[in-house]
Parts: sequence; C-alpha cells; structure tokens
Amino acid sequence: MNEFFIAFFATINAFSFIYFGLDKRKAQKNQHRITERKLLTMTFFGGTIGSILGMLIFKHKTNKKNFILKMLIIILIQFLILYLLYNNYK
Repeated sequence: MNEFFIAFFATINAFSFIYFGLDKRKAQKNQHRITERKLLTMTFFGGTIGSILGMLIFKHKTNKKNFILKMLIIILIQFLILYLLYNNYK
C-alpha cells in the first residue's frame, strides 16, 4: 500500500510541475492556457511540492496574489487533514 502512495504522489507532483511549465510556455506564446482550477486541483490532491517548484523554477504565477492566497489555503487544508488523520489513527 505504501508503494501505491509513493507512486501516486511522485506522479501527481511530476504532472503538477510539468503543468506549471507548460502553462508558462503557453502564456509566453499567447496560446490557450491551462486553467487555474486545474493547477489548483492538482495541488490540492497531492501535487503541492511539484506546484511550488514549478512556480519557483518557471517563475509562473508568483506575482498573482490571488493565486498564491489560494495555494496557501490549499496547503493549510492539507496540513489540517494530515493533523486530523495523524491524531485519529495513532
């Protein structure tokens, strides 16, 4: 079971990172973009590290205060979920 979770989180973080890079490239070429909803959804379901690295490395969405606020809310929710899971299953 642990191998499944490791593979899942590695995959979703890789895709999150790639999506941020792809969206940055599309923005530079004035092409149809990946929606913020998709980027945030991937972040919410475990792609937090990939999303943050994608933002920093590609310098994408780093000046969008509204987007950063949404990312912070997602991270806080994730910490709350982990805290509750940890305290209920120890």
